[in-house]
Amino acid sequence: MTYKRGDRIALVHTTDPHTDLTEGDEGTVRRYDANLAQLSVDWDSGSTLSMLLDDGDEVRPA
Repeated sequence: MTYKRGDRIALVHTTDPHTDLTEGDEGTVRRYDANLAQLSVDWDSGSTLSMLLDDGDEVRPA
């Protein structure tokens, strides 16, 4: 899937054990690097955790 700046997404799963984000949390795409499969997100909770889509993180459209 391709993401663009401003897309709204929701968290399905993250492999990061240190985040307070939970399934269903929503955010806005800031940047998507297809070469790294890295999705930079401004989460509504204030977190800026990036999603590493090739490493097990998963999001869906919100």
